[in-house]
Amino acid sequence: MDDSTEGLEGMLAKSLEGKYVLRLYISGKTPRSEHAVVNIKKLCETYLKGRHELTVVDLYQVPEEATDQQIIVTPTLIKSLPPPLRRLIGDLSNRNRVLLALDLEPEEQ
Repeated sequence: MDDSTEGLEGMLAKSLEGKYVLRLYISGKTPRSEHAVVNIKKLCETYLKGRHELTVVDLYQVPEEATDQQIIVTPTLIKSLPPPLRRLIGDLSNRNRVLLALDLEPEEQ
């Protein structure tokens, strides 16, 4: 590996440091799917503001993603960064369960 490649990898690693990369897989505009989208967006806004990347993938629009990511139930949330990789299934309405899976603690209120 040359110096320019190592430099790019180092810059990428630093830009992702502390950043959460999340993908939410849904199946169409069902109430359960829409509830999951609203729930994860609220959590990201509250606990990860400015340090997350959230992508919502509708498996009706891109069905090959289900096979590629081995999604058999929706909604499914995958946290790929920071490690470890985590998968959550459901509408994400149990905030404490989601926060625990994302290695976050609730704010004191």
